[in-house]
Amino acid sequence: MTQRGTLGVAVIGTGRMGADHVRRISEVISGARVAAVVDVDAERAKNVAAGVEGCTAYTEPDAAMAAADVDAVLIASPGPAHESALLAAFERDLPVLCEKPLTPDAASALRVLEAEQRLGHRRVQVGFMRRYDAEYVKLKALLDSGQLGRPLMLHNRHRNASSPPGFTDAMLINDSVVHEMDVTRWLLGQEITAVTVLRPTPSGVAPEGLADPQFVVLETDGGALVDVEIFVNCGFGYQVQAEAVCERGTARIGDGHAMVTNAAGRWGGTIAQDFVERFEEAYDREVQAWVDATRRGEVTGPSIWDGYAAAAVCEAGVRAQTEGRRTEVELIERPALYR
Repeated sequence: MTQRGTLGVAVIGTGRMGADHVRRISEVISGARVAAVVDVDAERAKNVAAGVEGCTAYTEPDAAMAAADVDAVLIASPGPAHESALLAAFERDLPVLCEKPLTPDAASALRVLEAEQRLGHRRVQVGFMRRYDAEYVKLKALLDSGQLGRPLMLHNRHRNASSPPGFTDAMLINDSVVHEMDVTRWLLGQEITAVTVLRPTPSGVAPEGLADPQFVVLETDGGALVDVEIFVNCGFGYQVQAEAVCERGTARIGDGHAMVTNAAGRWGGTIAQDFVERFEEAYDREVQAWVDATRRGEVTGPSIWDGYAAAAVCEAGVRAQTEGRRTEVELIERPALYR
C-alpha cells in the first residue's frame, strides 16, 4: 500500500457507476485513493483521471493492475467484461469489489468461483449494495433476533419512474429483480429454489414490446414465499419497499417517510427519482466497508457464492418468464470456502 496505508484503487469502467465510485473514493470515504482508471474509451478514461490527483488512465485492466501503486481493484465495467478482469486480479492476488452482476450467467460465475477456490481464500466482495442500506440492515437484525418468529412471507415492490431505451423483459429480471433475489437470500438466510413469473395486462405507458409490470414469486428452501412487484414505468419515481410477514408480527421498510411536510392544505414528502439517489448512502457504506476490510487484510460482504447464486436464480427467472411456468433453480453444492 502507499504512504500511511492508503489503499491505491484501480477503477475499471468509467461510465455512470464507475465515475460515481471515483468521486466516492476521492471525496467521500477514507483510507483509499484512485490510483488508476480503466476504460476502452481512452478519452473518457483520461478525462476522469484528469480530475484526480496522481491518477493514471489506462485502456487495459492488466496494465492498471500491474502498476506499482495499485493495491486493489473496483470493477464497474459492463457485466460481460467482468470475468476476464476478475481472473486477471486473481493472477496478482488482488482484492476486488465487483459491481453486480458478478458475471452475466451462472456458467461464467461458476468459472470465477472455481478460480477463487483455487486461490484458497476469498478475494472478491460483490456489489449488492442493499445489504448496506440502513433500513435493510435494521430489518435483517430484527429477523435474525427471532423476536417476530420465523419469516413466512416477504413482499417486495420495486418501481422505477421509467425504463431506459432498449429495456427488455429479461432485463426486468437480470437488472432489477436480481436485487430482491439477493436480499431475499440475505434477509432469510435461505436459498431460492424456484421462480414463477406472472404478468398482468401491460401498462398502457409501457414501451412497445416490454411487458411491464410483472409479478415474480420466489420459493425458498426454508419454506418461505416471496413476491416481487417489478414496475419500471410507474411514472412517479424510484421506490423500493419490503415487508416481512413472520409468525408473531410484521416489519416494513422503504416507505420513505423520513420527513413529511404540511403546507398549503397538503401533506406529503418526496420520492427519489433513481437508484443512485435512493441508495447513495448504501453505496458509500459498501465501499467504505470494502476499503476498511481490505486494509485489515480481510474480505467481507457478499461473496462470489452470492454472485453465482444470484446468476442461477436469474437464469431460472428468465426461463420462467419465457416459458410461462414455475422453474426450479439449479445450484451446485455450496463449497466450504463460502460457508
